[in-house]
Amino acid sequence: MFELKLTEKNARRGQLTTPHGVVQTPVFMNVGTQAAIKGGLSSDDLVNIDCQVELSNTYHLHLRPGEDIVRQLGGLHGFMKWERPILTDSGGFQVFSLAKLRKINEEGVQFSSHIDGHRIFMRPEDSIDIQLNLGADIIMAFDECVANPSPYEYVKASTERTSRWLTRCKDEWLSRKDSSINSGVNLWGINQGGVYEDLRIAHMKTIAEMDLPGYSIGGLAVGETAEEMYNIIDILNPIMPVHKPRYLMGVGTPVNILEAVYRGVDFFDCVLPARNARHGHLYTWEGCRNIKNEKYSKDASSIDENCGCPVCSKFSRAFIRHLFKAEEILAMRLSVMHNLYFYNSLMRRIRDALDNLQFEGFYRKWREVLDKRI
Repeated sequence: MFELKLTEKNARRGQLTTPHGVVQTPVFMNVGTQAAIKGGLSSDDLVNIDCQVELSNTYHLHLRPGEDIVRQLGGLHGFMKWERPILTDSGGFQVFSLAKLRKINEEGVQFSSHIDGHRIFMRPEDSIDIQLNLGADIIMAFDECVANPSPYEYVKASTERTSRWLTRCKDEWLSRKDSSINSGVNLWGINQGGVYEDLRIAHMKTIAEMDLPGYSIGGLAVGETAEEMYNIIDILNPIMPVHKPRYLMGVGTPVNILEAVYRGVDFFDCVLPARNARHGHLYTWEGCRNIKNEKYSKDASSIDENCGCPVCSKFSRAFIRHLFKAEEILAMRLSVMHNLYFYNSLMRRIRDALDNLQFEGFYRKWREVLDKRI
């Protein structure tokens, strides 16, 4: 159940109640692709850095260890010892990334495993069944994510097929959810249409009529410019259901998130903060810092002197840099912990600004700073 508490222009402050707790929005979901955060963070670590929602990947978990094993061990919540809400994606984006190894038809998608090459055929119903066995609180419809730019006629046909797949996903969800490991699971639909305004609008109107618990904007951050992405969000904002949560999939940088909140988005996820952290690119309230730079070799300051994360409270820039240069695994763990804490802290500050009807000023102040490279 989603409650829209207040709005400031297009920005929205809300909360979503799930079987595993209440989520305050806007929110960034920390990505644990294979039921683990890359960089060595545990579920306890996620609690300590204020993660509200963990996101896992249907495609990867289907390949290993398999959804049947996960279900036998208590679903993802029991398997990874995470008591808060979980969202699983449908596997559609991973199929998109396997473009050279896939064949799409009306029934579903045939593709080859990136692990051992064995062939898999996945229908919309299969994606839903896998997610129900994983036991997530929020599951995503199976869709096709197309690259930007793609030919108009192909995107149109793909979008229409995604609508038909959504109907099949909804039917499977309704028929199976009561026997699922998590009977309170919600299905969210995904808007597609590339960068074509008319296709985006038509598709959003079509899927809104299905009256699903939530809606996502997919197929962005896959080749288009930031301005094109913001334009798509702008044109969808007036026609997306007001009292349903809105999720911008796979986005993005801190400034991308700030701009999307400004345009009416509630949920976000991205591998970027953890991936960048593993390469020494750390987010701060002064901009993004490359901790591997020589200038930090003797710097006793914390990564961000305005940060309250467990890393900044103990360790220096010099130490983190040394760990990277020495190729110690601890470098990745501490850096990922810092970046995810920063993202979760950013969302908390956004919510505080909205609660006080001061988001406009917050947005104006931080949009340039958060995009800066130190």
